[in-house]
Amino acid sequence: MADRGVDLSALPKEVRDQLAELDLELSEGDITQKGYEKKRAKLLASYIPHLPNADVSLPDVQLSPSHSADPSPSPEAPGPSTSTATKHHRAHRSGGARDERYRSDIHTEAVQAALAKHKEEKMALPMPTKRRSAFVQSPIDACTPPDTSSASEDEGSLRRKAALSAVLAQTLQSPDYWINRSVQSSSTSSSASSTLSHGEPKTQPQPQLQPAASLLADVLAHTRIENSVPPDVTSSTPQERGSRVDLPPAVRGMSRGQSRSSMLDTADGVPVSSRVSTKIQQLLNTLKRPKRPPLSEFFLDDSEEIVEVPQPDPNTPKPEGRQIIPVKGEPLGVVSNWPPALQAALARWGATQAKSPALTALDITGKPLYTLTYGKLWSRSLKLAYTLLNKLGTKTEPVLQPGDRVALVYPNSDPGMFWVAFYGCLLAEVIPVPIEVPLSRQDAGSQQIGFLLGSCGVSLALTSEVCLKGLPKTPNGEIIQFKGWPRMKWVVTDTKYLTKPSKDWQPHIPTANTETAYIEYKASKEGTVMGVAVSKISMLTHCQALTQACNYCEGETLVNVLDCKKDMGLWHGVLTSVMNRIHTITVPYAVMKACPMSWVQRVHIHKARVALVKCRDLHWAMMAHKEQKDTNLSSIRMLIVADGANPWSVSSCDAFLNVFQSQGLKPEVICPCATSPEALTVAIRRPGARGAPLPARAILSMGGLSHGVIRVNTEDKNSALTVQDVGHIMPGALMCIVKPDGPPQLCKTDEIGEIVINSRAGGTMYYGLPGVTKNTFEVIPVNQAGAPIGEIPFTRTGLLGFVGPGSLVFVVGKIEGLLMVSGRRHNADDLVATALAVEPVKTVYRGRIAVFSVTVFYDERIVIVAEQRPDASEEDSFQWMSRVLQAIDSIHQVGLYCLALVPANTLPKTPLGGIHICETKQNFLEGNLHPCNILMCPHTCVTNMPKPRQKQPVDVGPASMLVGNLVAGKRIAQATGRELGVVEDQDLIRKHQFLSEALQWRAQTDPDHVLYVLLNAKGVAVCTATCAQLHKRAEKITATLMERGGLNTGDNVVLLYPPGIDLIAAFYGCLYAGVIPVTVRPPHPQNLAATLPTVRMIIDVSKAACILTTQPLMRILRSREAAASVNVKTWPTIIDTDDLPRKRPPHIYKPPTAEMLAYLDFSVSTTGMLTGVKMSHAAVSTLCRSIKLQCELYSSRQIAICLDPYCGLGFVLWCLSSVYSGHQSILIPPLELESSLPLWLSTLSQYKIRDTFCSYSVMELCTKGLGTQTEMLKARGLNLSCVRSCVVIAEERPRLALTQSFSKLFKDLGLSSRAVSTAFGSRVNLAIGMQGTSGPDPSTVYVDMKSLRHDRVRLVERGAPQSLPLMESGTILPGVRVIIVNPETRGPLGDSHLGEIWVNSPHSASGYYTIYGEESLQADHFNTRLSFGEPQTLWARTGYLGFIKRTELLDASGDRHDALFVVGSLDETLELRGLRYHPIDIETSVSRAHRSIAESAVFTWTNLLVVVAELSGSEQEALDLVPLVTNVVLEEHHLIVGVVVIVDPGVIPINSRGEKQRMHLRDSFLADQLDPIYVAYNM
Repeated sequence: MADRGVDLSALPKEVRDQLAELDLELSEGDITQKGYEKKRAKLLASYIPHLPNADVSLPDVQLSPSHSADPSPSPEAPGPSTSTATKHHRAHRSGGARDERYRSDIHTEAVQAALAKHKEEKMALPMPTKRRSAFVQSPIDACTPPDTSSASEDEGSLRRKAALSAVLAQTLQSPDYWINRSVQSSSTSSSASSTLSHGEPKTQPQPQLQPAASLLADVLAHTRIENSVPPDVTSSTPQERGSRVDLPPAVRGMSRGQSRSSMLDTADGVPVSSRVSTKIQQLLNTLKRPKRPPLSEFFLDDSEEIVEVPQPDPNTPKPEGRQIIPVKGEPLGVVSNWPPALQAALARWGATQAKSPALTALDITGKPLYTLTYGKLWSRSLKLAYTLLNKLGTKTEPVLQPGDRVALVYPNSDPGMFWVAFYGCLLAEVIPVPIEVPLSRQDAGSQQIGFLLGSCGVSLALTSEVCLKGLPKTPNGEIIQFKGWPRMKWVVTDTKYLTKPSKDWQPHIPTANTETAYIEYKASKEGTVMGVAVSKISMLTHCQALTQACNYCEGETLVNVLDCKKDMGLWHGVLTSVMNRIHTITVPYAVMKACPMSWVQRVHIHKARVALVKCRDLHWAMMAHKEQKDTNLSSIRMLIVADGANPWSVSSCDAFLNVFQSQGLKPEVICPCATSPEALTVAIRRPGARGAPLPARAILSMGGLSHGVIRVNTEDKNSALTVQDVGHIMPGALMCIVKPDGPPQLCKTDEIGEIVINSRAGGTMYYGLPGVTKNTFEVIPVNQAGAPIGEIPFTRTGLLGFVGPGSLVFVVGKIEGLLMVSGRRHNADDLVATALAVEPVKTVYRGRIAVFSVTVFYDERIVIVAEQRPDASEEDSFQWMSRVLQAIDSIHQVGLYCLALVPANTLPKTPLGGIHICETKQNFLEGNLHPCNILMCPHTCVTNMPKPRQKQPVDVGPASMLVGNLVAGKRIAQATGRELGVVEDQDLIRKHQFLSEALQWRAQTDPDHVLYVLLNAKGVAVCTATCAQLHKRAEKITATLMERGGLNTGDNVVLLYPPGIDLIAAFYGCLYAGVIPVTVRPPHPQNLAATLPTVRMIIDVSKAACILTTQPLMRILRSREAAASVNVKTWPTIIDTDDLPRKRPPHIYKPPTAEMLAYLDFSVSTTGMLTGVKMSHAAVSTLCRSIKLQCELYSSRQIAICLDPYCGLGFVLWCLSSVYSGHQSILIPPLELESSLPLWLSTLSQYKIRDTFCSYSVMELCTKGLGTQTEMLKARGLNLSCVRSCVVIAEERPRLALTQSFSKLFKDLGLSSRAVSTAFGSRVNLAIGMQGTSGPDPSTVYVDMKSLRHDRVRLVERGAPQSLPLMESGTILPGVRVIIVNPETRGPLGDSHLGEIWVNSPHSASGYYTIYGEESLQADHFNTRLSFGEPQTLWARTGYLGFIKRTELLDASGDRHDALFVVGSLDETLELRGLRYHPIDIETSVSRAHRSIAESAVFTWTNLLVVVAELSGSEQEALDLVPLVTNVVLEEHHLIVGVVVIVDPGVIPINSRGEKQRMHLRDSFLADQLDPIYVAYNM
C-alpha cells in the first residue's frame, strides 16, 4: 500500500475527503482495485515520506486500555484512533452487507503478518484446470498472466527491493497454469517476462521468450519445496514447465491431443503431459509437508479398523481459577406509576397525551412519511382489536378467541401498520407472531417459517393491503400456498377495513400475568425456526428493566435503525418506547441502503437522545460521511450497539467515534449490549460519566479461546482477539457461566462458557415444543461434584463468554457459530474476520462470506463459502483462496476442509439481506451451491485417518495354515463341476473331436437343418445358414485362401467382419484350410483414429499372413482417413470374401492331433493389456461339450445371442456352440439395438426363446432405454414368460444392481425373477461358471467391505453398514475344478477366505500367444502347482480374487452346493494405505454422491487417488461434485481423493463387454486429452 508511511490524520481535510470518497466507490464496486490504487497513489504522492526501506510496523496498541480517543493522541500512547480508522483505509473498502461487523485493522495487520511469514516458505499450489466455457463469469484478462506489480502490494510497496527470487516465489503460485494458458489461448503475452520484470510491456515478441523461460525454469528448480520426485514418476522435473512455452507458433493452431510433442515418458511408459504432471507433482510436494497433528501410534484391532484418536496434548491450557459465583444484577426499582400492563400504558397515553408523537416513519429517500400520534395509535389499535374479536366470524362462531396465535406479516418499511397490528392483538388478547414477508414459494426461509407457524398453531395472518398485493399469487388470484406452511386466512388491517367499536365495548386489560403476550421467532443453528413465547409479565418486567438500565424518560426521542418485528428493535423501539411515551423515529433497512447517513441526520434533526443501531450502520454512516457541517450528535446520551456482543464490533465502534467525535459524539455514550432470543436482554453497558475513563478491553489469545480458557495474549500478537465488554447484567437478573456441552456444570473464573440467566424478564418457552424447552429454559447449574447449586431454573442464552473484573460481562461468540474441530472450539465469526482481512477487495463481493462445519469422517470439517465479485479473475480468486488457507492456518491453527467461491448474489439470503447459513450448508451438502471456484484441502485437515496397514511378513508357512484351517474345522475352499463323462460311441468321437469334422458330418446327415438366423434392426431375418450352406460357404473361402493367400499350414489369418454369418463361414473356412483364425472387431468408420490402431496392433502382434474381410471394410482399410492413423501400405494380403468363385478345395485339412491350435483369442483387458490366448482343438471340443451339458443344448433347441462375437465366451457361443450341439442360434448384433432398442426383447417374445445370452452393455441399454416403456411394450404383446435363463456373459464381478433392476423392470412383461444370472470366464479359461438348467438358483451374500480391504471375507446381514452384496457367478461348468489360493504363498485357502481363483479344466487355454514368447509369464499363468496339498495337479491362474462358500442348497447330484463368488480382478485393484481396494466399490459410492454423476472411474497415479466423474447435468453443477465426491470416498472408504476430474458424458472408455477401460482413461488424463470441464487438485 502506498500509504504505509503516511499518517492520514495529518493530511489536509480535502485530501481526506477525497480518500473517503474513493473508499466508498471501491466498496460499492464502482471502481476497480487497480483504478482505486492509481487514484489513491496520486492523491498521496506528495505526502509520502521518502524512506529508503522503511518498514513501518503497527504501534503495539493491543494491551493498552482504550484511551479517550481524541483526534490527537499523545505520542507515547497511540490510541486505537490511529490504529483503526486512520492507519489504513484498507479495512473499510468492501462496503457490504455483512462484513462491517468484522472490521478490525489490528486483525488485518495480523493476517498480513501471518501471510508474510508464509511468504518465505511459499507453497506452489496447483491451480485447478477449468474449461473456459464452463463459467461465463471470467473476463478476457483471465487469460493473461498476473501483473505481479499489484500482487505484491499486500506487504507494502516499500518492501519491493526484495530479490528477484522472492518475486518469483510469489508468482510461483502456479506458473505452469499461466504458461499453459499462454500456450492454449494463443495469447502472445509472455508469462515469464511479465513475472520477471515489472516495468516492461506485457506483449513482447515471441522469440525473446527463451532466456526468460529458461531462467524461470531454473528458479523453479531451486524454489521447489523438497524437490524430490514422488514414488513411481521419473523425470517429471520442473524444467518441463519452461519447455511448454517454446512451442513454435505453428503448433498452437493444432487441435487438442495431436500436438503433444512435448510429452514425456515416465518410467512405466505412461505419457505424462507437463500440465497434468507438474500439477500433480506440485500437489505431491505440497502434501509432503508434515500435517500438523502428527499421527500418533495407535492400536489396530484385527477385525475393525479404528479411527485415529488424537492423544490430548500435554501443553493444552487448562482452566485454573476457582468455581464462578453467580453474578447478581442491581435490584429492579419499584416506581409507583408503572402501569399494571403494557396495554394500560398505551391506554393512558392515548387518553392523556393524544397529540404526542409516537412513531415517525421515513420514505425511501429518508424524508418523514407520516407520524403516528399516541391518540391515533390507541384508537386504531382499539378498532383492530374490536374487528378481530367481533367482525371476523358470526356472533355464535367467532374466528378468533383470546389466546389464539396470529401471524403478523408486514414489511419493515411500514412500521405504523405493524405497531397498530401488534397493539391491536395485545388489546384483543390474541397472541401476535411477527414473521418476515415471504418473497416466493421457494423462499430460503419460508419452509422453516412454516414449521414455526405449525408449531404455534397459526391459521390467520394479518397484513396490509400493499403487502397483500405484493405476495405471490396463483393464476386465479389467490395467495399461493407457501412451501411447508399450514393453510392461512389473510386479513387486511388498513384503517378503512376496520370497524369502530360500539359504545359499550371496552377492551379487557388484565394485570400482567404469566399468559403468553407475544411470540418472537428464532432460527436455530440447524435452521429450524422456533417461537420463543414471552409472557405478559415478562414483557412488562423487561420494559421496566430496560427503562431502569437505559434511564429512559417520558417524552424522549429515539432513532431506531433495527427491525421492529423482533429483538432490540421490538423491545426498545415498540414496547419500552410506548411504556415511556417516547417518540420513535424508524429508519428501515431500505432507507439505509439508499442513504446510509439517514439515521445520523435524523438524530441531528430531532436532537434524539437515544439511537439504536448495529455495527453495520456505524460503518455505513462512516463510509458515507462527507463531514456535513450541520450534523451534530451531541444530543445523544446513549448509542446502543445491538450487536456489540460480537467481538468484531470493537473496531466499528472505535472508527465511528473517531470520525464523529468532532461532531459532538461523546465517547462514553457508546453502549454495546448482549441479547438472546430466549433470555431477551442479557447485559447492556450503561452510559459512563463525562470524562470518566472508558472500560478496558480484553486482549485474548485465540489459542486459549479454542481450548475454552481465557489467557491474555502475550506471545503471538497475530492471533489475538480484542473484546469489549457489554456492561453489566440487567436489573433483577442472576447470571452464571456453565459448560456449553454436557451437563450445565459451573465454569471456573478463567474458563469460557455459555451464559445462563435467571430473570422474570426472559422468554418462557419454545411455543408448542415442550421437549426442547426443558433443555433451554429450565437449566439448573451443577457444581464440580455434579450437585445442583439451587432450585432456581436458568435460561440458556446461546452466548459464550466470561465475567471480567468489576462483574463486567464479556461475550466472545455464539453457540450457533461454534465449530468444534478435533476437540477445539473455533468461532465462525472469527474465521470470517480472518478471511475478510485477507484483502478480499478483488475477490469477495461485498464481503459476503459464510462459514459452517460439516461432519465428515468422525469430525467436524470447516467450510468457507464466499460470493465472488463479477470482475474477479481466476488468478485473483485462486490467490485469495490459497492465502485464506494460510492465514486461517497461521492464526487459528485449524485446517480448512473446503473453500468455495460462488457467483455474486447467489447465496440464499435472510430477510434482511445477510447470508442464510443453514440453507447455504444444505445447498453445499446437496450439491446445489454451484460454485465457480473451489479448493478442497482434505489432505491437510483430515488428521484422524487410520494408520496405513503394514503387510505382515508371512512367517507361517502355507502348510501350517492349512493344518490350522483343518483343525478349526474349515474345509479347503474348492468347487467342482459335474463329470464330463466318457463318450462311448466311436462315431461321436469322430464327429466331435474336431469342429471342422462336426460341420462336415452335419452337412451330410442333416443338410437342411438351420443352424443360424441373423436379424437386422427391424427384427427381420436377413440371412440364414443351414448346415449345408455353411459348409459350402466355408469351402469356397478355403479354396480362395489356398489360391490367393500363399499360406502355409498353421499361418495366422485375421478375420475382420461385422457380427454375422460371414464371420462364422470364414472361421470354418480357415479350419478347413489348416490356418489359424484370429477374429478381430472391425474399426468404427466414424472413429478410425481411436479404433484402427487396435486392429493394426492385433494384426502385427499375431503376425497375420492374410486378412479376410468384406468389400466395404477393405475400402476403409486402404482409405486416406485410415492412412492418417496407421501405415496402410504395410497391410498383409487383404482378401474380400463377398463374391467368391464357386470352387471346392482339393482337400479339407485334418489336424494330426487334438493338441494342435484351433484359433487365437485376442482381447484387450480392462487394464489396457492386449493378450492373445491359444485354444487347441481339444480345448474347443471339451468347452463346447461342457456348455452343451450345462445348458442341455440339442438340435431341437433355439437360443438367442446378443453379444459381440470377437473373443471369450461370446465368440464361442456365436461361432462354435451351434455347430457342435446342433441347436439353432438366433444372432442379434448388439449394434442394431442402438437404432432399435426393443429388438432383443421382442425377438425373445416372438420366437418364444427359452435360453438367451447377452452382455452387460445390452442389459444396461434395455434398462436405461426401455425402463419407462414397459406399459407400451406390454400393449404390443411383448411377453417374456417363456425365458427360462438369461445369462450375462462377463469376466468381472456380477453387477448385481443392474441385473436386479433389469429383473424388476421387466417383471411386468412376464420375466421370471429367477431367470437372470451371470457367467464367469477369464483369459486363461473362457468359461468357468455358468448357470445351467439344473442346479440351485444363484445365491447372494453380503460381505463387509472393510474386511475385503484386508483380504478377508466377513459375511454380514443384509442392510449392515458398509455391506456389499455379491452374487454367485453361475454354477461351475462340467469338467472344471476351482480352488482358492493365497496369491503370495500359493497355498490353498479355507472356505470363505478371499484369494485368487485357480482353475483346472481340459478346456483351459494352452498359453499366451506373445510376440516375445515370454515363456515364464506363460508357465506361471497356465501351468502352476500349489506349494503343497496336491502338487501334481496343474492349475491356471485366472488373476481374479474371489471365495467359495458352501451353501445349504443342494446341487443336481444331491450334494451341498459350493458357490463361487468373484470379487474382482487382481490387476485392477488399487493398493492404497496398505489396503486393497476394488475400483468398482469406490465408483459405486461416487455415482451415488450426486444426481448428476452419470458414470465414474477411479485409478491411482503416484499414490494419489484420481476420480473421474461424468457430469450429466449442466456445467454449472461441475464444481458441486468435487466436495461430494471427496466426502463420500472419505466416509465410505477412508481414502482421501487426490484429484477430481469432471468430464462430459461418454468420456470414460468402455469396451465391448461394457467394462471400463481405466488404464486408457488414465493415459488420456495424463496426456491431457480428456478436455475436462474441471480438474480439482485436493490439497
